[in-house]
Amino acid sequence: MTKARLNLFQIWNMCFGFFGIQIGFGLQNANVSRIFQTLGADVNDLAILWIAAPATGLLIQPIIGHFSDKTWGRLGRRRPYFFWGAILTSAALLVMPNAPVLWIAAATLWVMDASINITMEPFRAFVGDQLPEEQRTTGYAMQSFFIGTGAVLASALPWMLTNWFNVANTAAPGHVPDAVRIAFYTGGAGLLLAVMWTVFTTREYSPEQVEAFEAQRLAALPVEDRVAAPLADRPVRALLTGGVVWAVAGAIGVALILALKLEKELYVLAALVAGFGLCQLVAAGFKRKGGAQNGFLEVVEDLFAMPATMKQLAVVQFFSWFGLFAMWIYTTAAVTAFHYHASDPTSAAYNAGADWVGVLFAAYNGVAAIAALIIPFLARATSRKTSHAINLVLGGLGLLSIPFIKDPSLLWISMIGVGFAWSSILSAPYSILAGALPARKMGVYMGIFNFFIVIPQLLAATVLGLLLKTFFGGQAIYALVLGAGAFFIAAISVFAVTDPDEVPKTLPAPARA
Repeated sequence: MTKARLNLFQIWNMCFGFFGIQIGFGLQNANVSRIFQTLGADVNDLAILWIAAPATGLLIQPIIGHFSDKTWGRLGRRRPYFFWGAILTSAALLVMPNAPVLWIAAATLWVMDASINITMEPFRAFVGDQLPEEQRTTGYAMQSFFIGTGAVLASALPWMLTNWFNVANTAAPGHVPDAVRIAFYTGGAGLLLAVMWTVFTTREYSPEQVEAFEAQRLAALPVEDRVAAPLADRPVRALLTGGVVWAVAGAIGVALILALKLEKELYVLAALVAGFGLCQLVAAGFKRKGGAQNGFLEVVEDLFAMPATMKQLAVVQFFSWFGLFAMWIYTTAAVTAFHYHASDPTSAAYNAGADWVGVLFAAYNGVAAIAALIIPFLARATSRKTSHAINLVLGGLGLLSIPFIKDPSLLWISMIGVGFAWSSILSAPYSILAGALPARKMGVYMGIFNFFIVIPQLLAATVLGLLLKTFFGGQAIYALVLGAGAFFIAAISVFAVTDPDEVPKTLPAPARA
């Protein structure tokens, strides 16, 4: 029994929901820092205010992945999460631009990101579930195409409303401009419609069919590799030892930060270290009580049993997403200050610069949509790893060029490289990873893989503001230079990854004389 090849229209329907999801992400990425500054946030506090987004993903994605692996109902396996996540995200998009004070805006970002994660995480596993191996690169590239087109629309919406429909892009101090508010309302409706299209125009394989496909995949492997899933059976003693070490390390970190009066953002890192230790201690407690079917314990043990390819890709993801988060947090502050010489969120110059950043974000997402059509050919001509490395280098060059381009109208040139990197980051790692994962744990491992997106974002949100203030006089433009460096490191790391589809799955029979 083999998975059926899907035609282009079927793959289109399956991925179209990502168009809506990226409308939400695009509005968030291009406008949330602007909303925070409008409500009185200092540029040095932007990173810590963004902490909600990665922290939410760290908690939500593996949980949703675990439960979506075990769900089966009228809407299938993954689609119930698309459905409810889209409704919650649309509601959060309506609330965000109407936040009256900064703390409500920060709390709404938390809710918004949690809701987007509920919708988005199963989409990654959805492609792995539905497509045969030879179509997965196409499937993830199609997702990248819709991510690019959705983000183009979302990022440019405020600029379009101002320049095409004369909607005001300035407002009284402490108030979000009408162009931003209406963009969020429009985006909420678009997200809901796009995700519901995928929910109601696609079907999923039943659990029995998934097991049959997995059995066939295993049968094609050499005998020594025929394990249905990585062995997830970490001893209680190892969990206890690791838990104590990490928890104590986190507590020592808190004590040092307090004693040395270091920046408050560092408490986040200490809490992350201690939290990892506490998770292991809780898992050890469940295991001692025989909680083999406990979802929390399964996720923790699966984390320690990651396939080798997943561990290698984790390094690539870490540096890729550190660079992206540096760009998302600081591009508005960097361009308005460096190119428009404005730091007052109520000034016309600042808002003109912020609108232009929306256009630039639309530009890189537009490039990403086009790149999604080119990257599969580049991957076939070289390899998925080489293609990904090339695109990451282009992204690094794009970010690095921003301080050297003095005329803001020419910054679209920088966005070409960023667009190729963004498109590849959204497709290549998942295309490589899907072939290394057992089908019955596709969702939970895609969720755990998100850790290596979230942790660099937490690190960026924690230390970037401190680095800028300490070494760069608070100049946001240097955050983009640091992001470029992260892209270059990610490109080098790609070559340490083992792509399972480049390794022969069966050994050739010995020749007979």
